[in-house]
Amino acid sequence: MISENLDQLKAQMEKALGVLAGELAVIRTGRATPALVENIRCSVYQGKENLRVVELANISAPDTQTLVITPWDPTIIEEIAKGIASAGLNLNPVADGQLIRISLPPLTTERREEMVHLLHRQLENGRVMIRQVRHEFLSDLKKAFEAKEIDEDSKFGAEKKVQEMTDEFVGRIDELGKVKEEEITRF
Repeated sequence: MISENLDQLKAQMEKALGVLAGELAVIRTGRATPALVENIRCSVYQGKENLRVVELANISAPDTQTLVITPWDPTIIEEIAKGIASAGLNLNPVADGQLIRISLPPLTTERREEMVHLLHRQLENGRVMIRQVRHEFLSDLKKAFEAKEIDEDSKFGAEKKVQEMTDEFVGRIDELGKVKEEEITRF
């Protein structure tokens, strides 16, 4: 029973790490990457649909400062551009015939510092998610112990494994943060 629960715990921690990785992908590093815009939701077809950019178009980065979005339906170019512009990412999409171009200006030192600050907030949120998963598991473990479903040795052994797993995932978060911070601060 405990090993199955530990497998579920690991899966939940992996999911939390995946959520964090998705959030970190949106943080600008000074380089154009499709991840900056792919999850932006756009209201298209006169507001009848609310879809992510990746569901509406092909996204590419032909160089380090430019994103090109090629909608599969050219009639919604203006709606996609409006959705990206209103997403609050300080992006200025320009509809250019059959595609949308987004030129990313180089990050200023101040903007890089803001991005690093945002990164640290996101990393702490990731750590909190991992700790919350741990807390819920330990709470269930305590209830099982009090209900005499598991013995004391099993409880302490499981607690030790949970802490090791938590430390591993927090370490992975820290590693993700180091890599992303290096990308942001590299000129």
